[in-house]
Amino acid sequence: MQRLIWCAILAFAISLALGWVVIPWLKKMKFGQNIYELGPATHKAKQGTPQMGGIIFMGAMVLLPVALHRPGTSWRYIPVAIICILGFGLIGFADDLLKIKMKRSLGLTPKQKLVPQIVLSIGLAIWAYFEIGTKLSVPFTGVEWDLGWLFVPFMVFVLVGVVNSANLLDGCDGLLAGCSMIDFITFSSVVLLMYRTASGEEADGLYNLALLCSACAGSLLGFLQHNFHPANVFMGDSGSFAIGGAIAAVALCTRLTFLLPIVCFGMMTSSLSVIVQRVYFKITHGKRILKMSPLQHHFELSGMPETHVVIMYYIATIILCLVALTGYIQ
Repeated sequence: MQRLIWCAILAFAISLALGWVVIPWLKKMKFGQNIYELGPATHKAKQGTPQMGGIIFMGAMVLLPVALHRPGTSWRYIPVAIICILGFGLIGFADDLLKIKMKRSLGLTPKQKLVPQIVLSIGLAIWAYFEIGTKLSVPFTGVEWDLGWLFVPFMVFVLVGVVNSANLLDGCDGLLAGCSMIDFITFSSVVLLMYRTASGEEADGLYNLALLCSACAGSLLGFLQHNFHPANVFMGDSGSFAIGGAIAAVALCTRLTFLLPIVCFGMMTSSLSVIVQRVYFKITHGKRILKMSPLQHHFELSGMPETHVVIMYYIATIILCLVALTGYIQ
């Protein structure tokens, strides 16, 4: 337990310190954000704020679990989690670079983002099929649902969905970083509880996965110091994709996929709001059910201050994560 706490503290310190170094460098390189023209008017003042800040916390996320793992224990799960974080993060990094180069709010096309995401997700899902199995835990029931051959396409859908949902939740200062930090604290607690009832290589893998969750939570807390309103830096797609990859990796390795709609409710609502908005727009030939999607921007355009929207999401995330924990704490 102490190792997990120290991992979170070190991740926080590294992320906080890197922010003081990286942000001036991003400004010097003129890696500024290009704000979407049709977004909330209050966001226009953010034009030019350094983006690609995901590099501030990604290093601590992947290096600390490796450096602090218990000697002699199994490396199971950690390599896969690192591949998830760096693989999806690099796709986002390419998107950020294109935005900067083209000086616009849009980088890679949807197809250019989705194809590498799907390819990476297929590889990860096939690995899980053979190494972990096809059974998924159903929260609060003690039941395991065996998906059989449907496991691979289902997990590809989940992996791509979580990564893009994380990306959609990013858009308000401190929103994704804060909600994800709470998510990782929750996952760290759940995985640690699972570790106590496991044995052998499985126990080693779960402990090191809990260590990774602690590193993710700590690094995001350090980044939040630079990202909360008014933000000095944005994480960019490199950061949001890496966060989504980390969350998806934890769900994949622990078979807690069905816990995601509860723990990551903010991400799910962002995705659903975009889908509902587009479907309604097509059905009604141009009408909108929301003032703007994702949902957090609808709240802003309805008159709610950005900081109030973020705090509302924090509160909802904390409550739902506590609900999730009740299924594992006796």
